[in-house]
Amino acid sequence: MKFSESLKKNYQFQTVFKKGVSRADKYLVMYVLENGTERNRIGISVSKKVGNSIVRHRVTRLVRESYRLQEAMFNSGLDIVIVARKNAASVGYHEIEKALLHLGRLHQIML
Repeated sequence: MKFSESLKKNYQFQTVFKKGVSRADKYLVMYVLENGTERNRIGISVSKKVGNSIVRHRVTRLVRESYRLQEAMFNSGLDIVIVARKNAASVGYHEIEKALLHLGRLHQIML
């Protein structure tokens, strides 16, 4: 992720959850909040409801990679939290990428 940093601390996630705007589709939920900097910060959350640790890490990698490849299309200065839904465990990369781009368009944060 060349242009982005990661959200790591719980309070950073909680701020985006409380003050951000959310949109959802079948596989992902995206929360977006402006952060006042020139970089995006992205956080990915995959709960135990999705599956065991192997499944959760796979979903995390798919989301991170799809964002990394499409990151030039997103506006800058945003905190983005992506929450994976249960259905995300059974789909491949292309479906996750479509869901991510769809949510970006719904939020109107794409160039």
